[in-house]
Amino acid sequence: MAVVVLLWASFALTLRGVEGSTLTTVDLSMVRFAIPVAVLAPWLPRAVREVQAERPATVLLLLAGGLPHFLVSALGAQLAPAALVGLIIPGTVPLFVTALAVAGGRARIPGRQLASVALIVVGVAVAAVMTSATVPPVGIGVLLTAGFVWAVYTTGLKRSSLSLTSTVLVVCAPAALAALALGLSGAMPSHLLSGTARPGDVVLFAVLQGLGTGVVSTIAYAHAVRVLGSGIAATAGALSPVAAALLAVPLLGEPLTIGVVAAMTVIVAGVLLFNAPRRRRRARRRTDAAPRPPRPVAAPALGA
Repeated sequence: MAVVVLLWASFALTLRGVEGSTLTTVDLSMVRFAIPVAVLAPWLPRAVREVQAERPATVLLLLAGGLPHFLVSALGAQLAPAALVGLIIPGTVPLFVTALAVAGGRARIPGRQLASVALIVVGVAVAAVMTSATVPPVGIGVLLTAGFVWAVYTTGLKRSSLSLTSTVLVVCAPAALAALALGLSGAMPSHLLSGTARPGDVVLFAVLQGLGTGVVSTIAYAHAVRVLGSGIAATAGALSPVAAALLAVPLLGEPLTIGVVAAMTVIVAGVLLFNAPRRRRRARRRTDAAPRPPRPVAAPALGA
């Protein structure tokens, strides 16, 4: 998850940084999704076979993590600073993952998790109120939508039986084709297709978005979800805003405002509460029989 946290921070930074480059949003999406497909092309036949055996509903959930999430996140990055992009999108995923699980009747919210979710909601409210002078309400709404879309993808990951490479290809191949169609049709402007993008910009974003976010973080996140569970993985990923906010100061010249710090403090507190170890108590059986001689009892164990 440490790798995912750092790459998610770079995801927020590059979405903001593309405005100062010669690439457009659709250019960045083509780079983001086409490179993983090219790198993992030898595994395409196996991915096709695995997808044919997968439940269609699960495949649809996974597709949400491709171009839909990217375009919504990119729109949010145009309306809010990198610190908020890196804070609200991953920071609200635990909230939406929990809500989806409860709505599907697959989970009940324990008290501690309910408190952590409440803190995340309060943190979002703090961000909306204390940054209202510079960030429009629609910006917060778009970032929340991106968090929800990523939670849908996370739920699909938990249900999926696809291998990690097949998961990447299922997400990236349709997204790359859709992004290319948007650029070729003129529905979205593309400097990459018109030949006006600077080679240096293409290489930089290809490394950060295509290889970093597209291949490494996708595989690492999918692995973390399967090993740790969707709730824990999504919550651990919510620690990325700290890195995004700190790096945005020297890299993008964005100030670290009191509003962002306050919102970050509350949301990260919710994250830590969600993952705090809980004390397991041994259940004591009571019987009507005569009491037995006392036996030594081990101390309660701590568990995640």
